[in-house]
Amino acid sequence: MNGILEVCANGYESALAAQNGGAKRVEFCDNLAEGGTTPSYGQIAFAKKNLTIEIWPIIRPRGGDFLYSDIEFELMKEDIKIFKSLNCDGIVTGILKADGSINKERTAELIELAKPMKVAFHRAFDMSNDMEEALEDLIDLGVVRILTSGGASSAIGGAQNLAKLVKQANERISIMPGAGINQNNIQELITKTGATNFHASAKIFIQSKMAYRNAETKMGSIEDEYQYELTSEEKVKALVDVINQIK
Repeated sequence: MNGILEVCANGYESALAAQNGGAKRVEFCDNLAEGGTTPSYGQIAFAKKNLTIEIWPIIRPRGGDFLYSDIEFELMKEDIKIFKSLNCDGIVTGILKADGSINKERTAELIELAKPMKVAFHRAFDMSNDMEEALEDLIDLGVVRILTSGGASSAIGGAQNLAKLVKQANERISIMPGAGINQNNIQELITKTGATNFHASAKIFIQSKMAYRNAETKMGSIEDEYQYELTSEEKVKALVDVINQIK
């Protein structure tokens, strides 16, 4: 069985590049600089209308930690209802308790609400207090996939832990390495972890075409507001070519 590349897409154009590059699915996000937040209705509706790639929106109401208020949890449920109405293939989410354990009660509620969509768990897993226990909890809940760097700042840095998680999962759930994956390290990760699903943004920076630029003020916190990120079809193809060699 060939491996699978999932692309973290920050909008329709990135999702289109992922599809054209041969990726299997996209985790659809807004605000990648904050680790990804819930995308707009318009982005998902347009993608579902025009693309054939699997669409998995992230359900994350804000950046920061994964301990959500009652209001934030209600907003997450509303977003799930919207994406369910758009016939998305699945959703990606993650909720922890204050002690760093998986919030099994709330996760179970979201899984039930999302049906027939499937549910994957994002890198909130890496912020859990015990990854081995968290893995078993997510298997029991019926989560189909975990995006993880093995608790490190990058998948390469967490390769040893990723290998342990793949072994512990024993095909009961998919362990999908992500964080800092590119065409220069993907083969090493395949060899070291034994994983078959991988997650990457495969992004490039697009320079603004603005002729006038105000250097005296800024609208946000990013270093250079006269550039933005998009997924590169060529980078996706390069990753897919390597991953497709997995048997």
